[in-house]
Amino acid sequence: MPETLLEVQNLKKVYEAATGNVEAIGDISFRMKAGELVCIVGPSGCGKTTLLKCIAGLLRPTAGSVELDGQAVTNPPESMALVFQEYGRSLYPWLTVRGNVELPLKHKRMSRADRDRLVDDALKAVGLDHADKSYPWRLSGGMQQRVAIARAVAYQPEVLIMDEPFAAVDAQTRADLEDLVRTLHRERGMSILFVTHDIDESVYLGERVVVLSKSPTWVQEDLAIDLPPARDQITTRAMPRFTELRTHVYEQIQRAKRGEAVRPGAVA
Repeated sequence: MPETLLEVQNLKKVYEAATGNVEAIGDISFRMKAGELVCIVGPSGCGKTTLLKCIAGLLRPTAGSVELDGQAVTNPPESMALVFQEYGRSLYPWLTVRGNVELPLKHKRMSRADRDRLVDDALKAVGLDHADKSYPWRLSGGMQQRVAIARAVAYQPEVLIMDEPFAAVDAQTRADLEDLVRTLHRERGMSILFVTHDIDESVYLGERVVVLSKSPTWVQEDLAIDLPPARDQITTRAMPRFTELRTHVYEQIQRAKRGEAVRPGAVA
């Protein structure tokens, strides 16, 4: 069995406010193995982004811990890469596509030849090897997000965190990008933690779906997705099992919204 790559244990986050403290995350624990693709879903406002910021070392939790490769995460780890929803803000408009993908590699000790090889490989992996000299502002939204993904691929992180990365693109582009993520995961063995508000997307992409409760948040269910590893937008989504799984996740989120789910060990 693969070893644990990422472990979140009893994570809690309380924000201090003038009107009183706000408990955003109550108690979240889950593990992720190397090479897994894990999706996180939950009701709107349940603290998904807060959770990711804590995992990425961008926000200090009030209690609990995050460990990557057995080491406590207290600052942004060098072996982690993030892809955000707002791709336009993460790309530098004055740099070409190649320049954007290459940028984080300049902080690594490697030869120019090795850097070029990684950039070429990443651009080819996302289907942008023909656009390396273009500028991001000349590309469509979907292509800009591919640049952001290519940058993460070239960086070769131990874990890639994606925060609702396809929420701002149209449905057809979203489907293409979902398949790109599946391909990167399967062919390169990438470890991906993918946060989304789209239930169908979580079931289509994930090997596991972690369902969060409403705030103050805890893990309501950690569901194994027993769909075939090889998936496509037509055949997979037409499967009765896909419908069963997405319906189950939907019902869990509706229960969370109504406050009907009770955390194990809590008093109902």
